[in-house]
Amino acid sequence: MDKDIDKPLDGWRLRLYTIIFEADTVAGRRFDQTLIGLILLSVTVVVLDSVATLQAHAGGLFDALEWLFTLIFTVEYGLRLLCVRRPLTYALSFYGIIDLISVLPTYLALLVPEAHFFIDVRILRLMRVFRIFKLTGYVSEYNALGRALVASRRKIMVFLSFVLMVVLIMGTVMYVVEGPANGYTSIPTAMYWAVTTMTTVGFGDITPKTDLGRLISSLMMILGWGVLAVPTGIVTTELAMQRPTFGRPTTRTCQRCLTEGHPPEANYCLRCGADLPEWQHD
Repeated sequence: MDKDIDKPLDGWRLRLYTIIFEADTVAGRRFDQTLIGLILLSVTVVVLDSVATLQAHAGGLFDALEWLFTLIFTVEYGLRLLCVRRPLTYALSFYGIIDLISVLPTYLALLVPEAHFFIDVRILRLMRVFRIFKLTGYVSEYNALGRALVASRRKIMVFLSFVLMVVLIMGTVMYVVEGPANGYTSIPTAMYWAVTTMTTVGFGDITPKTDLGRLISSLMMILGWGVLAVPTGIVTTELAMQRPTFGRPTTRTCQRCLTEGHPPEANYCLRCGADLPEWQHD
């Protein structure tokens, strides 16, 4: 059985695989563009359906459109499982789970009584918004951003730990300086003030009343401007380093592990080492 799974795709399965998983052909690009349009339309329907006045006047239309989108995405999910060499690998992958989440809520809503179950059916309706994550499979820039975030995760964690230390220290200082009489009833409350001040949000529900407290607040706000620029610089640097080391990246996808982005001259998968089929493009 394993040998059958590892056999290269051919015939209609190879053609279907090329259209669905690779976008360097005219058919592949049209497939991706059509799916992007359907995803955006389906999410728009979910958003509009949450508006009470629109739901009252066009609820039936929204329901019909939702079922239409669900059936389309169900067929798409089935075709993906049908044309890959390892259906379980795809089903358990990030994009496979997102594809499942995009259709599952509509079917689950049929099984959840709206008035007699502890989870309101609206939660399942709102889960359909997660279809927006399906876009990450069709826009290569999402993949580049994801790789940059993963590559900079340690630097970002160090940065966040620094921010948390500043919030804890300054919150404690403000608790001592202002005290419960001015609204700083505890260190966690003062830390909440520190977060809103450092991020320059400033809700105004807690404000310093003493001159020293106002001076500390001013320093926190100035510090916030500098702190907010740090993660932007980290991620931007990593994005600049995401340039391919050889060749132009394409949507060539490994048929074994479904890793994509192999350059045209690659003969083996960058992840699992499997043989890559000849690059097909238009």
